Amino acid sequence: MSSTASELSTITSSLEELSRRLSSLVESPDSPLESEVYAELVAAERTVGTLLRRLQRISRRARS
Repeated sequence: MSSTASELSTITSSLEELSRRLSSLVESPDSPLESEVYAELVAAERTVGTLLRRLQRISRRARS
């Protein structure tokens, strides 16, 4: 694996963890959020998801 592919893999793993953590916050029934905070977290979750999918595509290309 090239150093670029390795670095992309590490970044992708970090974003996967961030995505899981954001989803947990958004979906948690234990800590109700103010509507503005909830809306911003949902937007952040979507943005991270989009970035994650893009990095996964790039990672696949880098490994090829």
